[in-house]
Amino acid sequence: MTLSELLQNDRFARAAGVEILDICPGYAKARMEVTPAHLNAAGVCQGGALFTLADLAFAAVANSYAQVTLSLSANINFLKAVSAGWLYAEAREIHHHPRIPYIEVRICQENGDLVAILNSTGYRKKDRLPIDNPSDTEQS
Repeated sequence: MTLSELLQNDRFARAAGVEILDICPGYAKARMEVTPAHLNAAGVCQGGALFTLADLAFAAVANSYAQVTLSLSANINFLKAVSAGWLYAEAREIHHHPRIPYIEVRICQENGDLVAILNSTGYRKKDRLPIDNPSDTEQS
């Protein structure tokens, strides 16, 4: 099993339409198409949907070393409202630490416009993930 396959078990993210595009040590990319189901009462993508996209990208990069890593804290800043189209979340490990990694996730539209930035710290447990190759992802 690959890390990408393992992360497909995140039923909430899968139901929101989030999919992993790429994973390698310290980097991951995910995407989500904003549909009418993602819109809030004001007609723009609900913050929780954006957070879900960023959170799965965080999980991919945080676990890209095949070690169970859970989020300790996360802060998201919403910079632009969107109502439709594809969003891409690129996650990078800014500070690699054996126990407390620091990760930044930037959500952008297809044209590159920045929509949100999530900053998060994780906690790496001693447990290994039941995967063969954390960098082996299926390209979409």
